[in-house]
Amino acid sequence: MKKKDLEYFKKLLQEEINKVLKDMGYIKETLLEETSREAAGDHSGYSFHMADQGSDTHDREKQFMLAARENKYLSDLADAMERVKAGTYGVCMICNKDIEKERLEMVLVAKYHVACKKKLEEVKQKEHQSEA
Repeated sequence: MKKKDLEYFKKLLQEEINKVLKDMGYIKETLLEETSREAAGDHSGYSFHMADQGSDTHDREKQFMLAARENKYLSDLADAMERVKAGTYGVCMICNKDIEKERLEMVLVAKYHVACKKKLEEVKQKEHQSEA
């Protein structure tokens, strides 16, 4: 990949990292606020009806799952940034050919061509089926 393209994707990656960090900050604040309020004994926002408690628990679990997913994505973005620094960003990790720029713009953390990714997933699916 050309140096100009690497700089372009480095900028996109940094913007995405900043966005994810901002989103994670909001999620963390929301979760900590709820947990701190409950730990302090403030039950004014606490639901006493079983159905409402279930909804509250579901919402909290959903926020934790979202936080975990965002954390994984942030890790993938950091890996992509390392590949930019190493000059290997945009190179398929299977066939060592350049990944299409359009794909990288759609999936900043892409490590494979579409065809190579498809083959990889087919292999994983066959392995999973043979284990079952």
